[in-house]
Amino acid sequence: MAERNPSPAADAERNPSPAADAEKHDGSSEGVTEGILAALQELVSNPLNLVLLSISFYLLYKIYKDYFKKEEPRVPRPPPLPKMVKRDFTLQELRPYDGSPTAPEGRVLIAVNGKVFDVTRGKGFYGPGGPYDVFAGRDGSRGLGTFALDAPASDAYDDLSDLTIDQMNQVREWEAQFEEKYDLVGRLLKPGEVAHDYALDEEESAAEETATIVRDASPKTSPAAKKTE
Repeated sequence: MAERNPSPAADAERNPSPAADAEKHDGSSEGVTEGILAALQELVSNPLNLVLLSISFYLLYKIYKDYFKKEEPRVPRPPPLPKMVKRDFTLQELRPYDGSPTAPEGRVLIAVNGKVFDVTRGKGFYGPGGPYDVFAGRDGSRGLGTFALDAPASDAYDDLSDLTIDQMNQVREWEAQFEEKYDLVGRLLKPGEVAHDYALDEEESAAEETATIVRDASPKTSPAAKKTE
């Protein structure tokens, strides 16, 4: 009996061509893609899902950041400087206090409207390299009142007599701000003006305080007892 040869159609069905395989693969890929898009659409359409997804991403970011974060070396802060002894300054005596390595104790002093302030706590602003370092160790009244941060400070005494009312108001605002934040250490002397001895003020204040304590501690005689006497 003669063996029957399979037809081309049957052979093609048993052994699909590469084109048919590709078509089948593309169909399955499209199905997966559609499934992912449908899942994302369902996820985005629900506000609660968005909130939970945002929280999950944030927690993953925190975990990643903390895991790869490098320990930064801790630089010990220098101890705060003691309060400066109160005294008055000429412009020449004020000049060395510019916060440089050669400045006395590294301090930064600035004069505003005739008052000298120790702004060392704000060295990042007023010390070397800071945005207001042009005023370090100088009278900053004119520059602060006119917003002229790039104007060179004069080495001569400035009485500010040519400033406008608005500019003087700006100077006073800076003065009030400095009084609130920094220590007042003295006055800026006019040419020929004598420095004040603040030590005498402290002695007089201490004497007055002692007298007040003694007076309050002494026994008081009642008006009735004085009348009897």
